[in-house]
Amino acid sequence: MQEKQDVIIKGIDIPFLDLVILLVKLALASIPALFILYFVFAFLAFIFNGFFDIFLFHS
Repeated sequence: MQEKQDVIIKGIDIPFLDLVILLVKLALASIPALFILYFVFAFLAFIFNGFFDIFLFHS
């Protein structure tokens, strides 16, 4: 049976330009994701507003 060996990462060497490109791609990929989340939450708010509107008293 093999003994458990722990791994410790002391540092990651990423070139600056590669890191900038990765973060720009991440920022651009977040834009469509935000639109999707907006429409999902807007739809849920529309549904729950109609659902809870039944229980409110209107004069």
